[in-house]
Amino acid sequence: MGVAKYYQVSGDGIKSKKSVCPRCGNGVFLAEHVNRSSCGKCGYTEFKK
Repeated sequence: MGVAKYYQVSGDGIKSKKSVCPRCGNGVFLAEHVNRSSCGKCGYTEFKK
């Protein structure tokens, strides 16, 4: 049931609550830090403004 906290079910669809890594694709989420979001698998980083 741990994975269920990352998704939201509404009607007939399922939507991810967290950002997905654009390099790795579906199933790999970005970790939320104070000033950035980063992927633990490939190292992709998005800095927040």
